[in-house]
Amino acid sequence: MNSNLSKLQPYPFQRLRNLFTGIRPNAAYEPVNLSIGEPKHDTPTLIKEALLANLAGLSSYPTTAGVPELRQAIANWATRRYGIPLLNAEKEIVPVNGSREALFAFAQAVINTKKVANPIVICPNPFYQIYEGAAFLGGAEPYFLNTLPENQHAMDFDSVPVDIWNRTQLIYVCSPGNPSGKVMNLEQWKKVFALSDLYGFVIAADECYSEIYFDEAIKPLGALEAAQKLGRDFKRLVVFSSLSKRSNVPGMRSGFVAGDDMILEQFLLYRTYHGCAMSPAVQAASIAAWNDEVHVIENRRLYAQKFNTITPMLENILGVELPDAAFYLWARTDMPDTEAAIRLYRDFNVTVLPGSFLAREAHGINPGKNFIRLALVASLDECIEAANRIKNLI
Repeated sequence: MNSNLSKLQPYPFQRLRNLFTGIRPNAAYEPVNLSIGEPKHDTPTLIKEALLANLAGLSSYPTTAGVPELRQAIANWATRRYGIPLLNAEKEIVPVNGSREALFAFAQAVINTKKVANPIVICPNPFYQIYEGAAFLGGAEPYFLNTLPENQHAMDFDSVPVDIWNRTQLIYVCSPGNPSGKVMNLEQWKKVFALSDLYGFVIAADECYSEIYFDEAIKPLGALEAAQKLGRDFKRLVVFSSLSKRSNVPGMRSGFVAGDDMILEQFLLYRTYHGCAMSPAVQAASIAAWNDEVHVIENRRLYAQKFNTITPMLENILGVELPDAAFYLWARTDMPDTEAAIRLYRDFNVTVLPGSFLAREAHGINPGKNFIRLALVASLDECIEAANRIKNLI
């Protein structure tokens, strides 16, 4: 077996199950699960209808590059959303089966262990655990940048030693961030682009939460948009996006990667061997989703209603604030985060995720310690009920 498999740690939700072993939740309360970022709003009818109408496509093998109509729908959406010139749908876009699969596979295609001994993949900390696993299975070593409240949850690129930059081949950035919800600004993008120019590493920009924000007039800045504003091309930049959160279709597994055409040409070659072509029926449903914004605006309205209700309920006791985007509240606790999770589950039947499960010990601390992540994906009434139970505990 691949020796790097031994470096993989249990996924946060497996750790949560282990934490709750032998604990019975208080049956006096209905369960409310705020631990996993799984959208719970209804899947739009237009997407389901498109999926059903194209089931005949199951009789054909799909191409890894996807049909031209899907790539063009994505290109058109990117122009509408970010105000960038129209992407080359043939060369600058590859449909993928959700951003998770692509984020993991991307490192396998990018990391070159013959070029640098012990290559580095830089990741935010806390982080999406796929980044770490992708680094290990690609033969690289993850280097974590702690994102802390005192630096507005930003990645401190200035803290990275030169010898680490010289070994860095890939950097994962997540904007809007998981779990903080912070969005990178133009100056931060300018910094990471300049470092990429200097050291030659590839930027993997995870933007799966880009369409969950709370003011229609303030849209999160995207990486492709930042490059365009700074007068750059997309060299060494690849963006990962998804329909899961935007369109409430996590089970459909549909997204795209876009950016540097030279990198995507090689990534597509890798994927033809990887066996990960998107189902024709899912491609048709994805076209319908990318072509419609009405359901996305309604989706944002539902999240805004929840965040505008729940944030004031918890801000004085947990120090939460309205995030820039995404659907998490990153809440500080006075008690250990695992204890808070256990007591909420045991005494109030509310499931949250300990922040330490989303981070690694790095530079002397675990930046998730004494935080809990609340995913406001349940209904408004359930979120209000959970917030009241949390207030009772604290």
